Amino acid sequence: MIIDARALLLTGPVGIGKSTVAEAVGELLAAAAVPHAVIDLDELHRRWPAPADDPFDLAMELRNLGALAGNYLGAGARRLVLAGVVESRADRRRYAEVLGTELTVCLLTADAAAIDRRLARRHGAEDTDGLRWHLARARELDGIFRRAGVEDFAVAADGPVTDVAKAVLAAAGWP
Repeated sequence: MIIDARALLLTGPVGIGKSTVAEAVGELLAAAAVPHAVIDLDELHRRWPAPADDPFDLAMELRNLGALAGNYLGAGARRLVLAGVVESRADRRRYAEVLGTELTVCLLTADAAAIDRRLARRHGAEDTDGLRWHLARARELDGIFRRAGVEDFAVAADGPVTDVAKAVLAAAGWP
């Protein structure tokens, strides 16, 4: 474990803007000259087919995250900014173990109508099946997050992305 290294995981339902906010947090850290890396967790399990008993391929994601985190920390990063979905306290512990650093989790929130609009823009009129799945998954995750309590704090993701990123950093106590 690198003593001064820390990780921040931005979680929330699909369509909330986890990846976008993570990138903005990275830009703020760069402006503050803080060595860091931004990791979109969705990219770490993008393969087909996923195992039947692990439909979101968390095992592969964690395996890849361990390698990436080690490489980034070994190259001098002191802050890791992660964007992804963590659905349980047990999974949160698994992320922390793989990272080998202090892990803070921020739940990004927005009202359902705002998420619906974002998803509709993302999927467009021709991807009705994808939109339907993502809308249902957003509702499912909202319930999961309310029950699981995986976060250390929550930040509303309904303003300009730079403002949301600043609020995330302030709540995390990061520069």
